[in-house]
Amino acid sequence: MAFDLKEIIAARLGENYQLHERHVNPTLVQAQRVIGFDKIYARAEGAYLFDMDNQPYLDFLSGYSVFNIGRNHPIVKQAIRDVLDLDLPNMVQMDCSLLSGLLAEALTKRTPSHLNAVFFCNSGTEAMEGALKFARAATGRKRAVSLASAFHGLSLGSLSLMGCESFTEGFGPLMEGFDARVPLDDIEALDRQLRSRDVAAFVIETVQGKGCQTSKTDFLIRAQELCRKYGTLLISDEVQTGLGRTGKMFGFQHWNLEPDIITLAKTLSGGYVPCGAIVTRRDIYQKTFSRMDRCVVHSTTFGRNNLAMACGLAALEIIDNEKLTENSAKMGTLLMEKVDTLRAKHSFIKEVRGKGLMIGIEFHEPQEFKLKMAWKLLHKIDKVLFAQMIVTQMLSKHRILTQVAGHAMDVMKILPPLIIGEKEVDMFVNALDDVLTECRKFPGPMWELGNNFVRAALGSRRPAEARSAVSA
Repeated sequence: MAFDLKEIIAARLGENYQLHERHVNPTLVQAQRVIGFDKIYARAEGAYLFDMDNQPYLDFLSGYSVFNIGRNHPIVKQAIRDVLDLDLPNMVQMDCSLLSGLLAEALTKRTPSHLNAVFFCNSGTEAMEGALKFARAATGRKRAVSLASAFHGLSLGSLSLMGCESFTEGFGPLMEGFDARVPLDDIEALDRQLRSRDVAAFVIETVQGKGCQTSKTDFLIRAQELCRKYGTLLISDEVQTGLGRTGKMFGFQHWNLEPDIITLAKTLSGGYVPCGAIVTRRDIYQKTFSRMDRCVVHSTTFGRNNLAMACGLAALEIIDNEKLTENSAKMGTLLMEKVDTLRAKHSFIKEVRGKGLMIGIEFHEPQEFKLKMAWKLLHKIDKVLFAQMIVTQMLSKHRILTQVAGHAMDVMKILPPLIIGEKEVDMFVNALDDVLTECRKFPGPMWELGNNFVRAALGSRRPAEARSAVSA
């Protein structure tokens, strides 16, 4: 019998969680069931996911910013079909493929002129690993400094760089020389780290993935000045902030920075084939590939594959042609303004922050006495429970997918596709208003939901598992 993938999917759609429980990650399945995320999505289009009953779900998570251009964009689909139809030679390895050269050219047309050399890989964490190697090779130094609360990936080098205990537990010892993390906006602390002149790279996210924090001072500008003073390279992790997400093509452009290296991934894939990139100065690049016998000293088998390169080319064209960067800035401003107006009604809301469509909504202890007591009770058990209640109800009641922004954070993070309009903004704001209104009823269904989380966590004796599934 011929292999028929469509027939297999039609016959077995709905077995998703049973299959994963049996063969993949049962802990993740358990966590998703506890928080009500065990939905079965049958198809996706643009800013929406659809379940088996064809009910739409507004995707305000975008696969952690993979789907800036929306899901299943027809132009990317056609690019993949074109590559398959051409029967091009792929991954010959000892050659220079056309498509990887074209994508490198397309990227450098969109970056500042000093960033003119590209290395392709498969993911954000792989791009960060390569960037750290490039920095060491270029400077002859071993250390790397990052910001507190950073997230740069989960392989050993990138994990060491961020040092988050909820992710590092059980994986030590970490990389020597990667343990220095300075608080955001503390320029004196950074100076103390760099003045020894043994730091290869200072690594930043201009908007942090965990918590959506960003500098409120001239810290990033002064940090770049310190890097130049002490001979340290500045690496801007643009895996999540890049390609239009923050309302500019790259996050560092909000501060007119000139980083020495940037890392890209996620949206570069078009949502189809993993694609990552390191973009740097030619002189830094050549310090790694310094001789002919070192021409492949850093390499990756699938990094320049034709399907990924075609997806990258298509994604960049879509961002430009559909003016998604401009729409991100416009809709992000509108969304933050509308959510901010809810603060007068809901004392749960502390702050709305971010840039473009990378937004964090932080909650804090409310003013009302009964709600204050309920808040304190939840936080004695687990600091993430309130935000998780909100995220769960946004999905179960209003069919809007969001996430908790990080471990032990009272922050909801939203990453809508950059294609959204006022309709989706209003859907989100109205839903959040409704969920927070329900939170004002104590005792009430929202607080009972919190109790259910507690009972489920205590019953499994693994309360951290549910947190990690939604706050990575």
